[in-house]
Amino acid sequence: MLLTDIYSAKAVALHHTEVASNKIPYLGLGLFPEEKKVGIDLKWIETKNGLPVSLAPSNFDANSTLRGRTGVEVKKSQMAFFRESMLISEADEQEIMRVQDSSDPYAQDVLAHIYKDAETLINGAEVVPERMRMQLLAPEEGSPKIYIEANGAKYEYNYDTDGEYQKKNYLALKGDNMWSNPNSDPLGDIEKAKEAIRTISGAEAKYIIMSQNTLNMLRKNESVRKAILTLNPVAQVFMSKKIVIDAIESMLEVKVIVYEKKFKDENGVDHRFYPDNFATLIPDGFLGKTWFGTTPEERTLTQVESANVALAGKGIAVAVSTSNVAPIQTTTTVSEIVLPSYERMKETYVIKVAE
Repeated sequence: MLLTDIYSAKAVALHHTEVASNKIPYLGLGLFPEEKKVGIDLKWIETKNGLPVSLAPSNFDANSTLRGRTGVEVKKSQMAFFRESMLISEADEQEIMRVQDSSDPYAQDVLAHIYKDAETLINGAEVVPERMRMQLLAPEEGSPKIYIEANGAKYEYNYDTDGEYQKKNYLALKGDNMWSNPNSDPLGDIEKAKEAIRTISGAEAKYIIMSQNTLNMLRKNESVRKAILTLNPVAQVFMSKKIVIDAIESMLEVKVIVYEKKFKDENGVDHRFYPDNFATLIPDGFLGKTWFGTTPEERTLTQVESANVALAGKGIAVAVSTSNVAPIQTTTTVSEIVLPSYERMKETYVIKVAE
């Protein structure tokens, strides 16, 4: 039995699809659905009438801005490229040969381990666009940017080159106004943010995103407690998560999304995709798209009929290759070219609620 009889790019992609069906979905995927384009360039249109989004990255190794007719700019940016591999060694392949013996109790464990390695690579590929999307939704300094650096490669994209978003769609609370102060006015801050979105874009905020720790600030807030007591006129109210969320949704007409999903960075450190100390108001519907380009592995798939390459999802390419010289090794490579667009950026608002 050959390894390729039971382990191929197509089998890896199919296995991932089956496993992914049981996962908690990424929040960003619902806001920035996946799309595919040929090549590695991302283009979009920016209109100047003040309503549609202004998406203007200034990025590492960027192409020049191309200007069209008055009032419209065509922006062009090279998408970020990510690729990583894992090896199935000669010793691993010897173990896999045991699959031929169906009575071997370790046979399926060996195969499961191999597929788990490949799944690790694909999971890592899915982390990349979610990190990008959440960096746009919770910009540390107010201007939506994407910054990822690892293994000597650095990608940096600025979606707010003129600083307009930072001036109009971002508020960094200071001193006693921070939500970490129990006497601050978070409900007033959210209402002001909603009004800012209406003024800037004409849109209506329908959701507010925050972490559990940020929600806990609201649970301890006196103005929130007083507002809840007006809705529940009893002597004592336990400020549970549900009561606080229900009150915000009732009084401010925005649905609260508490997003706690985590990932490990390149150094193995745990992070939340959406950080603490931020609250982002967004409208209903998609905010942009998660664009995938064509990786070298996928290009091989279109050019060489016998290539052992398959796609997991819209744009994550899985390639399996075996060397013909000693040591005989099978390499699983996962790659992607990806970058979000942010067409409705001006219809969002970010509050940095605490330091």
